[in-house]
Amino acid sequence: MILTYDAMDTKGHRTHDRIEAADRRDAVEQLRRRGLFVTEIAESSDGKKAANAATKPVTATRLPLRILTLFTRQMAMLLRAGSALVPAIQAVRRQMKNPRHAALLDRVVADLEEGTPLTDAMRKHPDSFDSVYCAIIAAGEASASLPQMFERLSKIVGNRRAMRNKILGALAYPVLLIAMCAKIILVLLFFVLPRFADMFKQLGVQTPAVTRALLAVGAAMRDHWILVVIATLSLVAGAVWLFKSATGRRWITDVQIYLPILGRLRCRLIQAQVLRTMGMLIESRVGVLEALELARSSTRNRKFQQLFTALEDAVTSGSELSGSFAASPLIEPYVAQAVKTGEDCGNLGEAMTYSADMLDETNTELVQVVARLIEPTVLITMGVVVGGVAISLFLPLFDLTSAMR
Repeated sequence: MILTYDAMDTKGHRTHDRIEAADRRDAVEQLRRRGLFVTEIAESSDGKKAANAATKPVTATRLPLRILTLFTRQMAMLLRAGSALVPAIQAVRRQMKNPRHAALLDRVVADLEEGTPLTDAMRKHPDSFDSVYCAIIAAGEASASLPQMFERLSKIVGNRRAMRNKILGALAYPVLLIAMCAKIILVLLFFVLPRFADMFKQLGVQTPAVTRALLAVGAAMRDHWILVVIATLSLVAGAVWLFKSATGRRWITDVQIYLPILGRLRCRLIQAQVLRTMGMLIESRVGVLEALELARSSTRNRKFQQLFTALEDAVTSGSELSGSFAASPLIEPYVAQAVKTGEDCGNLGEAMTYSADMLDETNTELVQVVARLIEPTVLITMGVVVGGVAISLFLPLFDLTSAMR
């Protein structure tokens, strides 16, 4: 439950805030450990609403990418400014509008106050803090460089969010065009075609085969609209299943790199994510084998999983990573060469991070190219479909006009 409290610290300063706890006694005990004397405590006005919304345990809460980016950047700023760890998390927590997000950070703070390391506290929430995130935090705790690690994480999470927003922005207009095209086709099939069909019957016009086929399709869809609705709902349900289920997501991940143009973009995006993760881990003094194992979890694609197996075999046999990179058709040649240079110079982590930066630049350009290609393709397709329907409807009228002359 979420409770609102008024408390006083050892210096006499009053504090008004909220806390997530099992009951009032648990809340008072948590505040006492923070050095606060509670003067008043009651259930928050939105406590019941939050309780009803909390259908899943706190450990299953997932911080959206936008919130995770905000959290990571502000933690880097606060820790760099000299703030202690618990007050820094509490400062970020007070900005959370979603009760479940606030409850998750409250749980992290409670674990820290009980003496749990930050890495272990975050590992209790794998949906929000993945293995790579936790590994970099662990490296920061081990080397007493948490501010620097949060700064590095903010770059990783920020780049991921920026690329996602670029892709969504590039696809927004084509999706709108597709929706408009679908709407126009439905209007033609259900409202325009019946009027033309009645007119052709009244005039006794001999319609061409294309027009008859079009009228037959429209009549079938109108007569069996329930089946059309069921088929549409089935497609939507299938799409939802593909994106929600583990099997469906794995299938999408495997197939998407084989798509024309889009597959190349997706392959480069995975490369950038893997290389940036490995580079960050190796720069944080994480062993190469451990970095490979952690980076493996950043993608489910089976082709890249096979690449990770080859890389691990290369490391255990004493070979160079660049050889496995160069032998893989998934890796760009200049990336393999950059990794080779990094191995020769003893700067493997920096070389991988540099390669990820280059891939991000090319990915941005490729996103723009794909967007420029999709828009005219959709427009041409929409023009062909709508124009084909219009010509099919007006052909009999042209024939009738010619016959009357």
